[in-house]
Amino acid sequence: MHIRDFTQDDFAAATALWRLCGLHPSPSDTPARLAEISRRNPGLFLVALDAPLLAGTVMGSWDGRRGWINRLAVAPAQRRTGLGGGLLALVETRLRARGCDKVNLLIESDNETVAGFYAAAGYTRDPLIFMEKWL
Repeated sequence: MHIRDFTQDDFAAATALWRLCGLHPSPSDTPARLAEISRRNPGLFLVALDAPLLAGTVMGSWDGRRGWINRLAVAPAQRRTGLGGGLLALVETRLRARGCDKVNLLIESDNETVAGFYAAAGYTRDPLIFMEKWL
């Protein structure tokens, strides 16, 4: 398994993996936007390759106040191998090195079964009201 930074060449495979894993790419998940996230957050938006296949992704980001985990996805054939936990731990370590002391993530309601994975990694539920507005 090889882990490296996301590149624009990974776009099609990454979005296909997200769909396969029940994640929902949004209109803002364009090649240009994802490349910009990777540029702004070097070492935090990662892909795991099990040559020649893309086996996992995690999109970490740091806004100077909070770290965020998005798009953690592992191909079904690679689940329960430690890949997801390894990707998560690597991004957390890199966030901590940047001064991050709190990491947030959101789970879509139709993907709630992953809550146990995150709970095992030390994440807790926070009863917030999430709101959004597309501009």
